[in-house]
Order: sequence, then C-alpha cells, then structure tokens
Amino acid sequence: MPYINVRGVEHYYEWVKKPSSSLVKPVMVFLHGWAGSARYWQNTADALSEQFDCLLYDLRGFGRSRGKPTIAQASEAVAKFESPQEESEAIRELTYELEEYADDLAALLDGLHIQRVYIHAHSMGASVATLFFNRYPERVERGILTCSGIFEYDEKSFSAFHKFGGYVVKFRPKWLSKIPFVDRMFMARFLYSSIPHSERQAFLEDFLEADYDAAIGTIFTSVSKAQAEVMPQEFAKLTVPTLLVAGEYDKIIPAEMGRQAAALSDKVEFVMIPNTAHFPMLEDVPTYLQRVQEFLQINTPKPQVG
Repeated sequence: MPYINVRGVEHYYEWVKKPSSSLVKPVMVFLHGWAGSARYWQNTADALSEQFDCLLYDLRGFGRSRGKPTIAQASEAVAKFESPQEESEAIRELTYELEEYADDLAALLDGLHIQRVYIHAHSMGASVATLFFNRYPERVERGILTCSGIFEYDEKSFSAFHKFGGYVVKFRPKWLSKIPFVDRMFMARFLYSSIPHSERQAFLEDFLEADYDAAIGTIFTSVSKAQAEVMPQEFAKLTVPTLLVAGEYDKIIPAEMGRQAAALSDKVEFVMIPNTAHFPMLEDVPTYLQRVQEFLQINTPKPQVG
C-alpha cells in the first residue's frame, strides 16, 4: 500500500484515476470525518474520476495512517537535521488541533508535488478543509464541504459530549465488529436512509482501529469553545468558491448549522439533500452527485445504483 511521510508521520494515500485523452486532469483531494477513513469516499471518487485525478488519504491517526512516528522514524528524521533537538521538538509538538491537520494536508501536497487542487471534505474533515482554504487559498480551485457548519458554545452540553465521547473511545474492543447487527446499531445515529452492510461494517472497523490519542484529541478540538468562536470567522473570510451540502435529518451537524455557516459568505452555496442524514453522499448517491456536478459545472456518467 502507498504511504508517504508527512511531518514525520506515515500517511496512507491512494489515487483513483481513469485514462483520459486530456494530458493533465485537475486533482481533487478527499478528506474524511472523525474516526473514519478514505474508504467511504471511494464511490464518489470513482464517479468523478472522468474529470479529476482523485487523491484519497487517511488523516493522521485514522484509517491506515499512523497517529505518530515510530521510534525508528523519529530517529531517522532527527538524524537528517543539524539540530536534532529542534527537529525532535517539532515532531513531538504535532497536536490534534484542526489547524495542524490543515498543515498536514499542505505537507502532503508538497510531498506529492501538487500545487493547486479541488477539495472534497466531510464532517470534521470539512472543518479542516475550511481552515485550509483560508491558510492556503492560492492552492484551492473550489471546495465542497459536506455536513459542516457552525455551532454555539454551551459549557454543560460540551462537557457532557466530551465525557461521553471519551467513554466511547476508551471502550472499543475489536470483537465488537464480529457481533451481528452491531454495524447497524453503530450507524443508526448517522443515517436516515440505508446504505449497504459492507459500508456500515467498514465504518465500524475504522472506528475500532482509530488511534486512541487522535480519536480523543480531535473530540476535544473539534467540539470546543475555541472552534465555536473560530469557525464563524473562518466561514466569513472565505475567498474560495465553496459548496456546502447538508443532510436534511443530520443529527450530528444539523442542516441549520450549515445554512447559518453558508450565510456568512457570498462565496458559499448551500444545498440540502432530502431524506439523508450525516452521509448524504452514500444515502442518496444520484442527488448528491448531481448537486456536486452542477457546482463544478461538469457532466459525469450517471452512477449505477442497485
């Protein structure tokens, strides 16, 4: 499997490409959400690969990417610098702040010698992408944010969420994935319309395999007072043309949060997909792709459903 060292950490990535008469296609990068992996973007990437070379990767600590460098990797990185102490400190200082994940993406693109891209991101990955848009606007052609938005800080509810999230992350025995129907129960809160068993199972496996520090760290950085204050500002200063897609019945990031975020900038176009929740790209593939294609002003073959 292809890996690339990004800021001292091994990241999994893969290309979804199709032959084309065009010598060079634009690149579209896909970012997944919390405790997931690039696997759930595969079908969307396949559908868009006529027009784009699609780059999928697993965020640091999730899917097939490591959460931190191994001792050997850290030692090797230190050996390359005249000031080992400085480089060692740089590695140790990698945090789970979403801004750090935006910088991870910049380093990934540098490592692959890619200058300018389209970005297609979901949930926590969409927050990372929004930060990337504003930190590196010269590198982004257009952006698609799925299930993203802004929220108000509430100390009591945030504290309860962190406590519950910490418990969920701590209790993740691998044998859970072997129990019949657990995948259905696990995904019930995230879905309104059904998706195939294989996709539900993949989500469950990704959740169970996520690095503990990354999973717990991003719970605290994604749902925090700081993010509640920062994200409205980030949406308001967007200069990148952006599509924000919401699921009508999303319980994780309600559609109204997305609508409020989109209203902060004339660069953001908002669409809501009926009868979907937190994964509209899987729950209603034809409608989702149609909305994306309209925004990108392209025509792609209609997906085979069923």
